[in-house]
Amino acid sequence: MLPDSANPLDPFSGGLVGYYADHFVLPLPPGHRFPMGKYRLLRDHLASQPGVQLMEAPAASEGELALAHSPAYIHAVLQGSLPADQQREIGFPWSPAMAERARRSVGATLAAARRALGLHGRAPEGISGNLAGGTHHASADRGGGFCVFNDMAVAARLMQAEFSRAHGMAARLPVAVVDLDVHQGNGTAAIFGGDDSVFTLSMHGERNFPARKVAGDLDIDLPDGCTDGPYLDALDAALHDLDMRFKPGLVLYVAGSDPHEGDRLGRLKISTDGLLARDRRVMDWAWRRRVPLAFGMAGGYGKELATTLAVQVNTWAVALEYRKRWARLAARAATGPVGAAESAA
Repeated sequence: MLPDSANPLDPFSGGLVGYYADHFVLPLPPGHRFPMGKYRLLRDHLASQPGVQLMEAPAASEGELALAHSPAYIHAVLQGSLPADQQREIGFPWSPAMAERARRSVGATLAAARRALGLHGRAPEGISGNLAGGTHHASADRGGGFCVFNDMAVAARLMQAEFSRAHGMAARLPVAVVDLDVHQGNGTAAIFGGDDSVFTLSMHGERNFPARKVAGDLDIDLPDGCTDGPYLDALDAALHDLDMRFKPGLVLYVAGSDPHEGDRLGRLKISTDGLLARDRRVMDWAWRRRVPLAFGMAGGYGKELATTLAVQVNTWAVALEYRKRWARLAARAATGPVGAAESAA
């Protein structure tokens, strides 16, 4: 955390802001395979890191959720009338805590995206994150795969609306969802099918969950056992393809740690260093185009929680590097024209 008396001459006194909701704990039955404790471990670690500022996530409103979800589904989740088969598909039994946590998980990504973009009267910070989120299996009228509401979809739609209000109704915010969880972002692809204002890129295990994929704008299928070299080559090609086809004003990054070789559900063989390089490629891609980026942690099911934590901590470390770059850029802009060399740094 930042000290209370941050140096006023330090252009980075604002810090990298992350939003958490791990204190809203789902009451899961004994032996449940979802590693709920990983969220608190991440917060505890980040709380001790200089330059990271943690804030409690707000709850997304019903109106905000309705930008990506049907009113009937929202009502069923919030009021506890979700059918048993849909609860099984999500993987969590319904409880008031489950509903509240789902709202907070979305609210965290909304707050991070607003902060990155500089909406609601704030200066753009360039990058901000959600210590959870990345709930990409939820579609408009149902959840799935430990995902209740789709935070990335709600964030894309709400940021587009708020951007238009802030910059004039003719202003259009194109959004790219870069999903690098090991599981395909089927819910996100379903929500944005036919919507040319949102580009969905998903790079995932070909034979992994979900069994039935939903085609997005760009889907990269990876074979079981994929290692660092082919993985990073595929990512480079995907980002190049995205660059040729779409010019986003906001990137929403799903930074799953489950492609890691130590993940119980991943089936890939990506090392910790490989995932660190992945994060740097995505964040550098956005930085060089001066596109704000908000990120969520998505899946992570390490055979040991320490493995998942190490990958996630690296994601935040890279984000902190780029938050400092955005801060330096803002400081230069405040004091005079930015030179060509500085602009490209």
